[in-house]
Amino acid sequence: MNEEFKRKLSSRKLWMAVAAFITSVLVLFGMDGDTITEVTAMITTLGSAVAYMVAEGYVDAAHNKTDTSDQPGPIEKRQ
Repeated sequence: MNEEFKRKLSSRKLWMAVAAFITSVLVLFGMDGDTITEVTAMITTLGSAVAYMVAEGYVDAAHNKTDTSDQPGPIEKRQ
């Protein structure tokens, strides 16, 4: 997955646009308010989870590139 796509998936603006679009479609088809609220809540929750996972993956990848202290050193001889 390229960096630009990851950045876009973690965008709050993207998830709010998706929620707004689907909410509008639900209103167009005459869904009741409770259903619209539940669907919108699920979309924003999904967006938050995706943004968190992408951000954490990015941080972990950056940490692994710069920090080698977690790597085991050479095995020392016991005396």
